[in-house]
Amino acid sequence: MEAAVVDAGSKLLKAGPAVPDQAPAMIIPNQMKRMPEDGSMNDSSSFEDIIVDPVVRGLIKDWDAMEDLLHHILYTGLGWEMGNEGQILFTDPLCTPKAVREQLVQLMFETFNISGFYASEQAVLSLYAVGRISGCTVDIGHGKIDIAPVIEGAVQHIASRRFEIGGIDLTKLLAEELGKSNPLVTIKMSDVEKIKEQYSCCADDELAYEKIKRSCQPEQHTLPDGQVITIGRERYTVGEALFQPSILGLEAHGIVEQLVRCISTVSSDNHRQLLENTVLCGGTASMTGFEERFQKEAGLCSSAVRPALIKPPEYMPENLTNYSAWVGGAILAKVVFPQNQHVTKADYDENGPSVVHRKCF
Repeated sequence: MEAAVVDAGSKLLKAGPAVPDQAPAMIIPNQMKRMPEDGSMNDSSSFEDIIVDPVVRGLIKDWDAMEDLLHHILYTGLGWEMGNEGQILFTDPLCTPKAVREQLVQLMFETFNISGFYASEQAVLSLYAVGRISGCTVDIGHGKIDIAPVIEGAVQHIASRRFEIGGIDLTKLLAEELGKSNPLVTIKMSDVEKIKEQYSCCADDELAYEKIKRSCQPEQHTLPDGQVITIGRERYTVGEALFQPSILGLEAHGIVEQLVRCISTVSSDNHRQLLENTVLCGGTASMTGFEERFQKEAGLCSSAVRPALIKPPEYMPENLTNYSAWVGGAILAKVVFPQNQHVTKADYDENGPSVVHRKCF
């Protein structure tokens, strides 16, 4: 049985057998509804009251919900059999606290009785997916942005940056902007999320964005409940916020300047290797026009060496940006488990959860 690879994001969970040249077998929303124990729905409980997010800003926050989700993924989705559990590799977000790693390995061995465990950082795995061991990842997820320089397969933590903004904040921004231009319509956040995915894009540059703000041709969109709204410059504001964070009310540099500043703290000997092997990943990075705008901003940045984006190999699955960490995990699983570099049940029984820090790095 192939090892399972699990990449639990703030919005989507990606899981499947470790087959690197294929997309994950399961890509599912990880938001859950908590049901009453008798299975009934109490009329007085609102839908919002029972929504559960196991993962918030990239980190597991609700362990009971995560256990339920993993049970569904492994036994129903991937066809594991009780009493015959296999090996599993998890992707780790940047800055994962030690306590979270320990709780995860404890959950997997004590509750799921797995035979082997490994965890590796998402930045490293996203580079593996494009055939690199050194470079810099810019991961724009639903709940956070991680910028991480990686040298010879090791994340340079002192130079890495994590920002507590992501796709969810862009969705809220779009909701505010649509509210201003459609004041008589109430739009559900779930509908705003779909509108963002369908319409949002990046202007060619800051000048083009200013021009669009003045003269963008609005178009009509019909909501699921039949109400009609207009969408104009708002679709560009979403993408622009990544390059001008002041739109979100933040005093911060744009995404390209943040990348250059991160790498400037690494030894100058590595600047070229890191900047010329930049990888974009995360669902938000697949926004229409984002890659082109990133490249254009990169060409204008103050650094002596300009960031250059790595294209994924042709044999890799489409939309690799959305699940590159999962693909990298599938590649790594083909190495660590056959070569017995993982945490075994015997390792766990002898050393406890802290063994994860010694064996998974």
